[in-house]
Amino acid sequence: MKSIAVGIDIGGTNTKYGLVDPEGELLAASSMSTIGYPQVEDYVAAVSHAIKDMIANLASPVEIKGIGIGAPNGNYYTGTIEQAPNLVWKGIVPLVELFNQHFEVPVIVTNDANAAAIGELMYGAAKGFKDFAIITLGTGVGSGFLANGELIYGHDGFAGEFGHVTAVRGGRLCTCGRRGCVETYASARGVVLTVQEELAATQADSELRHLLPEEITPKHIFEAAEKGDPIAQHAFEYTGKILGEALSNLVAYTSPAAIFFFGGVARAGDWILEPTKRHMEENLLNIYKDKVALIPSGLPDSDAAILGASALVWKEIGESMVNF
Repeated sequence: MKSIAVGIDIGGTNTKYGLVDPEGELLAASSMSTIGYPQVEDYVAAVSHAIKDMIANLASPVEIKGIGIGAPNGNYYTGTIEQAPNLVWKGIVPLVELFNQHFEVPVIVTNDANAAAIGELMYGAAKGFKDFAIITLGTGVGSGFLANGELIYGHDGFAGEFGHVTAVRGGRLCTCGRRGCVETYASARGVVLTVQEELAATQADSELRHLLPEEITPKHIFEAAEKGDPIAQHAFEYTGKILGEALSNLVAYTSPAAIFFFGGVARAGDWILEPTKRHMEENLLNIYKDKVALIPSGLPDSDAAILGASALVWKEIGESMVNF
């Protein structure tokens, strides 16, 4: 009987889930609303029912080895989601306990960026690496850190919040309530805000002026940069400066062999990676210079979250056939 892991990625709006074998083959996947369930017990029951239906519809019988869950503010140690600002459930949510009412298998919870890091290690571009970081540049900025092949969780399960490192003292107000966090500059929202600010402050010609400020997306900015738009190109340069300077500190803390990038902003490719690399190198201590590679994620965008969550299971129970 084929062994599988269930991977669940809980987002503020939608939840993705799927069935993955030890080699990283996605056997089935789907999604459902997260915000449609104000009571977390109802949400867990609905997800569990959907997963059981998905398994029942497979052509061959399978054995579930475990469930891996990536979630905002997911705590590996306690199996809970704690004070997640972008979820409808507030306070401390006993996620593992709730899923164990529906499945008698190991359930592993961590934050979504940590799950992405394990997925990158097992199925993506980080195969063979033992010391690396993954930075997710999406709606927010997430991060996961591996040292000697193991995730760094810290004493309370919340290590690795690179997105909330202060990049600019007294800078932009962050959703966390603090100012100047990396997330306020390097996230999708941060890049858009940089463009909006420059459009308001200058008279420079830009095709982005044909859009309402609230209509501008990172995709628009990328497409404009490709056409030589000065404001779009400067936005990536400025974002790379903020991100590169912050990463120079990250390198001093963890000395990774590589930093992998995932998410919508990272899809801009060299427009974001080149200035980030340049500004990082300019600010590195000499002993770290030219040692740290910046690499795009090797995971497919559409399946990355599910693969990362499922990889938690194989990492935990040591049954992966992947050499990592």
